[in-house]
Amino acid sequence: MPAAPNRRAVAVILLVPLIVTISLWAFSWPAARIGPRDLPVGVAGATPAADQLQEQFEQRDGAFEVHRYADAGAAREAIEDRAVYGAVVVTGEGPRLLTASAAGPVVAQLLTEVAEGAAPAGTVMPVTDVVAAPGTDPRGAALGASILPLALAGVAAGAMVTMMKLRGTRAALTLAGAAGLVGVAATVVAHSWLGVLTGDWWTEAGVVGLTVLAIASAVGGLAALLGAKGIGVGALLMVLLGNSFSGVTSAPELLPEPVGAIGQWLPPGAGGSLLRSVAFFDGATAGGAALTLAVWATLGLAAVLIGGLRKPEAEGADQFTGQRREPALTS
Repeated sequence: MPAAPNRRAVAVILLVPLIVTISLWAFSWPAARIGPRDLPVGVAGATPAADQLQEQFEQRDGAFEVHRYADAGAAREAIEDRAVYGAVVVTGEGPRLLTASAAGPVVAQLLTEVAEGAAPAGTVMPVTDVVAAPGTDPRGAALGASILPLALAGVAAGAMVTMMKLRGTRAALTLAGAAGLVGVAATVVAHSWLGVLTGDWWTEAGVVGLTVLAIASAVGGLAALLGAKGIGVGALLMVLLGNSFSGVTSAPELLPEPVGAIGQWLPPGAGGSLLRSVAFFDGATAGGAALTLAVWATLGLAAVLIGGLRKPEAEGADQFTGQRREPALTS
């Protein structure tokens, strides 16, 4: 009967514009609303000029979260520990700015503009890049671009395990093996070849592998519990929301609320933050992101194992509808 094909045609006509609209919202809205929101910055010094500078930061309607430090050494240590993105140090010779382009070149540029605007007229503010981005990727473009391929790799792994009808322990081991190899391959490209990562090689490979495993196991687990439609749900969550909300190309604190926080709860955002920590900051503040990835991976693999205990679909059943396919008539 033509009714079913007609309904499918109408569904396609309506769904494609809806998907495009949601995609444009997810990617374009955060990018169009970039701006500091409780961005951690430091002010160092005990002079009245330092107090005045702190007041200027605090008057920007919640744009900055100001941390006060006694001197330049304490401010530098806070930057290296990723407690703040940068700090203005007030000395007898005038203010100077400490930044960390490795934490995000967009943030470093923003802090430079804000600090220069807050400085007395005619004052030239020296800028010191405490933790500089690698010379092979000074704008952080390569690191920012790496998250989408990792998200796609995770979704692909979860989808392939589902389509190949791997179940239970075999599916879980396949996902873990694929994620581990992706971690090694990606680190060969990013660290050994391009030189855009400068931390411990095997730690970086482990972070990439854990990120892909968290995404792949989530997609595979959703598919094991929901059927093939779980792949679509997982792709929507990890690629559409996870990648666009990750804040890797800027910073979570520059995204509209609560997008920045949501992004850090999803594997792409947590993976990007963790990779930045181990690549440039000796693992500073890595605990929260590592825990997020571990929780996603654990829950996803548990769902894969639980799904493997369920009875497989009937032989000949359609993978997407669950209805049994009738054999084609032969003459």
